[in-house]
Amino acid sequence: MNRQKKVAIITGASQGIGEGLVKAFRDRDYKVVATSRSIKESFDDGVHAVAGDIARPETAERVVREALERFGRIDTLVNNAGVFTAKLFVDITQEDFDHNFGVNVAGFFHITQRAAKAMLAQGSGHIVNITTSLVDQPIAGVPAALASLTKGGLNSVTKQLAIEFATTGIRVNAVSPGIIKTPMHSPETHEAMSALHPVGRIGEIRDIVDAVIYLEGASFVTGEILHVDGGQNAGRW
Repeated sequence: MNRQKKVAIITGASQGIGEGLVKAFRDRDYKVVATSRSIKESFDDGVHAVAGDIARPETAERVVREALERFGRIDTLVNNAGVFTAKLFVDITQEDFDHNFGVNVAGFFHITQRAAKAMLAQGSGHIVNITTSLVDQPIAGVPAALASLTKGGLNSVTKQLAIEFATTGIRVNAVSPGIIKTPMHSPETHEAMSALHPVGRIGEIRDIVDAVIYLEGASFVTGEILHVDGGQNAGRW
C-alpha cells in the first residue's frame, strides 16, 4: 500500500453529490473514506466505507481513526452530509430542530474537529463544507429557517476556521449550492424548482463536484464561499 497517496473523507457519500465526490476523488487517485448511515462496503480497495450516523461523535471518531489506520493520513474532508426541512418557522417541531442540528451542525463539528487535529499533525489539509445559497438569498415560498440556522452557521465557521488555520497549512472553504438534481428531488418537481434560479434550470451533481475539485486544487484560496446556484446569490430576479 502506498501511504503517500492523498486521502479524502466524504460524508453523506452513499448517493447524489456524495457519491459523485467519491468517484471524482478516486479518478484523481485519492484514497477515499466514504461515510453515511446506509453506505455499503465498496468493491474498490481504494474506498473504505464506514456506516454510521454522522450526528454521533462515535461515528466521527471511527471514521477518522479508520482513515488513519488504513491509509495513514487525511488530506481532505468534504462535509457533504446534510438535511433540509422545508417547514414554516412556526411549524418546526423539536424533532425537526434536533435532526437538523444533529446532522448539519454536530455532524460537521465532531468529524471536522477530529480531522483537523490529524491535519495539524501533518501540517496540511483542506476542509470543504457544503452549505446552501438560501442562507444568503431567501426565496419567497421556500421556507428555510432551519437551513439558515444550521448551514448559515457553516458559512460563518468556514471563514473563522480559514483564519484560525491560515498559517498551519490547512485551508477551509465552502460550496453553496442552489437546488441540485439528486435523488432527494423527484423528477416531477424539477420544472417548478428550475424557476427558482435565474438561469432557469436546476444544477447537476457534476456542478458541485467540479466546484469542490476546483477548490481542492486552488492552493491560494481559503475562506471562500463558492456559490454554485444558477445566479440565486446575485439578487432578485
